[in-house]
Amino acid sequence: MALISQSQRQPPAPAASNTAVGPLRRLTFAALGTNCEVQYACADAALAQRFERAAVAWVQAFEAKYSRFRPDSLVSRINDAAGREWVAVDAEMEQMLQLCQTLHFMTQGVLDATALPLLRLWNYKAANPVIPSIQQITDARQLVGWSKVQRSPGKVFLPLAGMALDFGGFGKEYAVDVVAQLALDYGIRDVLVDFGHDLRALGAPPGRPAWHIGIEDPNKPGQPALSVALHGGRGIASSGDYIRSFTLNGKRYGHIIDPRTGWPVANGCLQANVIAGTCLQAGVLSTTAFVLGVPKGLEFIQSCPGAEGLLITANARAQTRAFFNYVAA
Repeated sequence: MALISQSQRQPPAPAASNTAVGPLRRLTFAALGTNCEVQYACADAALAQRFERAAVAWVQAFEAKYSRFRPDSLVSRINDAAGREWVAVDAEMEQMLQLCQTLHFMTQGVLDATALPLLRLWNYKAANPVIPSIQQITDARQLVGWSKVQRSPGKVFLPLAGMALDFGGFGKEYAVDVVAQLALDYGIRDVLVDFGHDLRALGAPPGRPAWHIGIEDPNKPGQPALSVALHGGRGIASSGDYIRSFTLNGKRYGHIIDPRTGWPVANGCLQANVIAGTCLQAGVLSTTAFVLGVPKGLEFIQSCPGAEGLLITANARAQTRAFFNYVAA
C-alpha cells in the first residue's frame, strides 16, 4: 500500500511567523521502521536547523520508548513482564494506553493493541510462510483482547504469559501529527509530514495552492491511480495488503489481521484511503474501513464528521460523497 508523494518535548522559544516565505526544504531520515520525510517552507536557515534537530530527536525518543522492536523500550518491558508482574509507567504511557482503549472502543475491536500474538503467528516475512492451524489461532486469540489488560494509576499488567502490546497500528500516524504540531511551534506554517506514506499537510508549498499526493493503484503497484490536493491541516492515510502478503496453495494471505477472527482480512478490498482532520484519525479510519470492506467500511468513514474515503477492490471503486472534492485535476 502506498501514498506516493503528545509525547514529552520542550517547546521552543517563540519564533517569528513564517508565512510560506523562503525555499522548500526537505528533511529525510529513517525511523519507525520506514522512511520519514518532512517538506517545509522556511526562510530562516537557523530556525530550520533547530526545527529539524527537534523533529528528529522527538521521533527517536518516541521510537526508543514505544517500539516493540527495541528490547529496552517501555513497551518491551511491559511485554516481557506479561503473566509475572505489574510494570510502572509514567503519565505519558498512561495517555498512550488510554488512546489504545479509545481506539479499541471506537473501532469495535478492529484496532487492538494486544493483537501481536496473532501478527507473529501469521508471519508473512518468513522464508517459508505457513498457514497456522486452527488450534494455533485459537490459542493465540486467547492472548488477545484489550479488555484483558489490567491498569491502575502508574502501572499496567498483562495477566497472561505471551500477551504483548504493539502500537504499530497507530504509532506512526500519531508521530506524524506531533511533528506537524512541532513545525507550528517553530513558526513553520507550510509543511508536509510523510512517515511511510502516512501524511499530514499544513498550508501549501511555495507558489502552489495545495500539496498534491498521489494514491497508488493497487492493481498496478508503483503507478498512481489518482492525485489528491491537501491543505489546511488535513491528514491522509492508506491501508492495503496487496504488497505485504504471501501466497500458498493458490490463495493469497495479507498482513492485516482481523483480531476478532484471528485471520487475515479477505473481503475483496485491496486498498482503503481516508482523508481526515489528522493523520491519526485518517489512519484509524483507513485500517478499520479496510477490515470492514465495502459497504460497511464506507459507512464507518461517513460516521466520522469531516472524513472522506475511497475503497478500491479488484473491479470497482467506492467512495464517500465528498471525496471527489479532493481529487486534483
